[in-house]
Amino acid sequence: MRLLRLAMAVTAVALVSTLGSVGASAQQYPTRPINLIVAFPAGGSTDIGARVVAGIAEKIIGQPIVVVNRGGAGGQVGWTELARAKPDGYTIGFLNLPATNTTILDPDRQAIFNEGSFTPIANQVLDPGVVWVAANSPFKTFKDVLDAAKAKPGTVRAATTGILSDDHLAILMVEEANPSVNFRLVHLLGGAAQMKETLGGNIDVSFDNVGSIVPQVKSGQVRALAVMDSERSKFLPDVPTTKELGMPNVISSSTRGIGGPKGMDPAIVKKLQDVLAQAMKDPDHVKRLEDAGLAIKVMIGTEYDKYYAETHEKAKKYTEWAKNRPQK
Repeated sequence: MRLLRLAMAVTAVALVSTLGSVGASAQQYPTRPINLIVAFPAGGSTDIGARVVAGIAEKIIGQPIVVVNRGGAGGQVGWTELARAKPDGYTIGFLNLPATNTTILDPDRQAIFNEGSFTPIANQVLDPGVVWVAANSPFKTFKDVLDAAKAKPGTVRAATTGILSDDHLAILMVEEANPSVNFRLVHLLGGAAQMKETLGGNIDVSFDNVGSIVPQVKSGQVRALAVMDSERSKFLPDVPTTKELGMPNVISSSTRGIGGPKGMDPAIVKKLQDVLAQAMKDPDHVKRLEDAGLAIKVMIGTEYDKYYAETHEKAKKYTEWAKNRPQK
């Protein structure tokens, strides 16, 4: 009995020591540089936003925040690395919803992570979807596009920035809201390829995000026909929304938020949330993202957790539909 009591006492002391060590570790965090994974190549809108917020946040947190580009397989390479990282707060990364969700939901992708593999920390950008055409396109309005897709189903070439991207899901939403509309889907590898093919006359209409085309709209290269939101974009104030055009349920966006692997210490998550929220409200961050046409939408804590879960549920429906939709 005496030996048992002694063993229990030793165990209790060890547990207290361990908890104290964990608490001290979280209190001292960070003591070395933090890696911030971007699951896409340098130069894209996620990368631009990442470098701006990292440069401000590292001054607040007192350690370098190093942006690490891990492009490949539509983001899957970077998200795999993030999911596999130690949950110690020294590897965090961008979650691009719903692209992260559809990668998980598509059985052909065979992702080694699922929706529970990540710890949502803070959202930075909510970039609404947009429908656009080349400036010399015969389509002057979104109604023109829909009428053509009704008159000759499967002939209007509609481009996305990748299969099961938010742009792909947006097209499915439009077809759902307009049952007689049927596009010929063309999946391209990113916004640069989409811009090249559309301006080159190989694509009739493109679906992307507002932040990707603001400079080209301003320069007169492209014409935006509809913003896929319930409110007009401050960056494209003259462009009607899908709600205004009679499609209130056709709402599409790409959000870029920061998360970590599952199992992170809540105290470290809270510290990162406080630092990132402060950085995202910094006037320099606001100006530089707005200059790039990126709409800031800060979400932390339960708000971001809820958004993450709801986006995943919404993506389930359209991912299944996309897998079963006949390709023209």
